[in-house]
Amino acid sequence: MRLGIFWFGYPARSPYEIEIENYRRRVCRRWPAEDHPLRPHGRGRKDEPSKVRVHEAAVVRGRHPRGWSLMALDEAGRTFSSQAFADLLRQKELEGRTGITLVIGSDLGLDQGLLKEADTVLSLGPMTLPHQLARLVLWEQLFRATDILGSGRYHRDGDP
Repeated sequence: MRLGIFWFGYPARSPYEIEIENYRRRVCRRWPAEDHPLRPHGRGRKDEPSKVRVHEAAVVRGRHPRGWSLMALDEAGRTFSSQAFADLLRQKELEGRTGITLVIGSDLGLDQGLLKEADTVLSLGPMTLPHQLARLVLWEQLFRATDILGSGRYHRDGDP
C-alpha cells in the first residue's frame, strides 16, 4: 500500500518541513509515502469561496490515483485515537487497497462534494490548525500507526 498526502499551499523552509520529512521517511519503512503540495486556486479569497473549493476539488480528483482510498481531513470529520487510526490503515491494507490519498484543503476548506466522495472524513480535532502544523500532526500519526502495527516502542498506550 502507498500513501500520498495532498495539500494546498507552498512548501516553505521551516522547522515544520524538516520534521515532516523526518516522519515521511519513517513512514516509508512500511509504506511508500509522498507529500504533494497542490497549487491553491489562483484568485484565492478574491473569488467566491464555493467556486474555489469546487476548483480545488477538481484538482484533487485529477491527481487522486484510481483505485486508491480517499481520506479527507475536515474539522467536522470523525476523530480517531492513534490505535483506531492504525486499525483503519491496517483494514485498508487488508482490503488490498493500492494506496490512500489523504487530503488537506486550503484555508477555505474542502468542497462538500469531495467530502461526500471520501471513504473517510477525518478530523485531527475541533481546533483549527495552520496547514503546516496539520501536515506535521498527520505525518506523525501516520508514523505512529506504522509503529503500532509493527509492534514498535514509540507508541505508548497509556499503560505504565
